[in-house]
Formats: sequence, structure tokens, C-alpha cells
Amino acid sequence: MGKRPLQVLLAKPRGFCAGVVRAVDIVERALELYGRPVYVRHEIVHNKHVVDSLKNKGAVFVEDVKAVPTGAVTIFSAHGVSRKVEKDARGRELHVIDATCPLVSKVHKEAQRYSANGYEIVLIGHRGHPEVEGTMGQVPGKVHLVHTLEDVSRLAPKDAEKLAYVTQTTLSVDDTRHIIDALRNRFPDIVGPDVKDICYATQNRQSVVRKMVENADVILVIGADYSSNSNRLREIGTEAGVASYLLPDAAALDPAWLAEAKIVGVTAGASAPEELVKGLIQRLGELFEIRVSELETVPENVQFKLPQELTAPRKRLN
Repeated sequence: MGKRPLQVLLAKPRGFCAGVVRAVDIVERALELYGRPVYVRHEIVHNKHVVDSLKNKGAVFVEDVKAVPTGAVTIFSAHGVSRKVEKDARGRELHVIDATCPLVSKVHKEAQRYSANGYEIVLIGHRGHPEVEGTMGQVPGKVHLVHTLEDVSRLAPKDAEKLAYVTQTTLSVDDTRHIIDALRNRFPDIVGPDVKDICYATQNRQSVVRKMVENADVILVIGADYSSNSNRLREIGTEAGVASYLLPDAAALDPAWLAEAKIVGVTAGASAPEELVKGLIQRLGELFEIRVSELETVPENVQFKLPQELTAPRKRLN
């Protein structure tokens, strides 16, 4: 008996965003230039497969720069760090290479600019997320963290006419719209960045899933269970009434999920490498007679440059 047919809708864009590509390239380039080991403060991106691959090449991941030997090559992750982490790194005379995503750095600069002009900052984001901790630690003044409408209702700024907001980059325009509307209703004078400053990759990946749910019976999202943007992709499918699953790789696929499916949508979070997507497609091909077609909502061709110190010839450190 032949395999049952299954149509696979493959999201485009999916997987690695430009900030993740840059961060991984920074670690690999630093290893080439300086040799083993290169230390990385926090996971360079939220994906175990990526981290394990870099560990095998000689990267050592630490949660505190105080665990890094004095003077060693140290990379800050794509999520960004606080000023305290920067100060601790200087105190240990570390050779720092900053892999902070340029879009995260832009949020830091916006928040710092507002703060310097006397504004209290409202940061829309998830408590405990490394990007949020880094952003809050980059602002010298008051920062209010909000994630829900209840958080907005409890806000008590010193001066309601001197309030500005910024957002965690891994939240899309759709994720933050209701919070921003609530902020503007409560505080008509609040100021904030243009929506174009929201991370393009987060929005683009969510837009494909919103289109995908119109036809798919099941949505499969490749990504780590602690990845904010990957979890959100799964949630969007679920909210639309489509059975949606987040899985780290093809080995985690449960064929029972697809027992009644005729069309399955496949996507990947911004920190999930393409090889994991290919592995899932291969696994689906082992189980079904698959027909794969890409579903594209918007072309994505953003690229970020590596730090100059990694593109110019440089001697290895002693």
C-alpha cells in the first residue's frame, strides 16, 4: 500500500533572520581569527542546535562574564547586554566583540535618547527575556516593563506628559498594537518609535503563518521551546483554530498529529537553522507522499555587516 499524500506549505520567509545570521557568523569568524576558545556571554541565539554546533567548534558559553578568563575574546549575544555587563567585561579587560542585533541596538539608542530628554520609559516586553534585561540595563532613568493591559492600567509615571515607549524586537506590530493603543488612551502625550522600527523578521514570519492558517490543517513550527518568537508562531496557529506544534527538530515529530491532515504548514523561528527545516521535510517525506510548495508573503533580503574588526586581517591573541 502506497504512502498517503500530504501537501506541505513551506513558509517564506522562515528561520534565521539577518541578526541571527550576523551573530553566528561573528562567533565562527572570531574562532577563525583568534582560535579556541572564544567565550560567548549567554546563548548567542535561542537554539540548542546552533549552540551545540558552536560549542563543537570551540565556543564556550557563560552566563556571567566573571567566569571568563581575564583578557579573553568574549562575544555578547544577539539579545544585547546591560551597561553593568559591559562594565564587568571592561573590569576583566576582556576583548569584547558585540554581536547585539543592530535592531536591538537601535532600541537601546532610542530609549537612551528619550531618557536623556527627561522621559520615563515604558518597555513592552517579556519579563526575564535577555533582550528585555539588556534594554532595561542600558537606560539610566526609570523604565516601566509592561506585557499586559493590566500592566498598563497599573502604570503610575511621575509625569504623564513625559512618557515614551519602546518594544522588545521579537514582538511584532500585531503583538504590541493593543498595548500601544492602551498606552495612548491612558497617556495621550506618550511618544514612541515608528512601527517600521519593529523587527521586520518577527512581523514577516508571523504574517506567513496568518496566511498559512487559511488552508493548513496543522502547523509545525521548528524552534526552541524557550524562543519567544518561535512560541508566538505556534500561538498564532492555535489562536486561529489550527492544531499547531512547536518542535526542536524532526525527531520530535509525532505522526499522530497528522493523522487527519491533508495540508500541513511548516515554518521556523528566527533562531532555527534551515538544516532543521530540511530535516523535518525529509521526515515528512518518509511518512507521506509529499508535495512541497512555498508560501511567500513578502520578500526578505536584509543583511547586516559584521564588525569591522572581524573583516580586516588581525593577528591571533597570545
